Amino acid sequence: MSVIIRKGTPADLPAAHRLIVELAIYEKAENEVITTPEQMLQDGFGDTPVFGFYVAERADSGSIVGMALYYTRYSTWKGRCLYLEDLIVTQSERGKGIGKLLFDAMVRECLNQNMALMTWQVLDWNTPAIAFYKRLGAHLDGEWMNGKLFRSQMEQWTFGTALS
Repeated sequence: MSVIIRKGTPADLPAAHRLIVELAIYEKAENEVITTPEQMLQDGFGDTPVFGFYVAERADSGSIVGMALYYTRYSTWKGRCLYLEDLIVTQSERGKGIGKLLFDAMVRECLNQNMALMTWQVLDWNTPAIAFYKRLGAHLDGEWMNGKLFRSQMEQWTFGTALS
């Protein structure tokens, strides 16, 4: 099977969104996906795009079997960095080297944009993904904790009070 890795286009967004939902199901969080292909069109291809993505396309059928979605972040210590939000290969195509090709595209993107660092997250229970990243020689940092503040929390935010 031959796979083409290329930049994602607006026409790829429905397939990319299906992969996102597939990942959410795998992570037992399907109900947490609130993005839509329409929102992704605006956010990725509107006046101020906030993300880019690559797709893995089967050469024989043209079907999208994987994707890597990224955006630029800024480190006060390192400068411009690429944040790999998701690297997804559909279940039936895993173990065929597609993830490595998508990861290669992310490394190439970093180098082409002269970025100092590429970062991503992996769930501590996702042993296949952890093994994949370890095989690539990636540094998996167990020191940092991830913080989140959800919109519902921000909508209830109390501004202007000092913390003790």
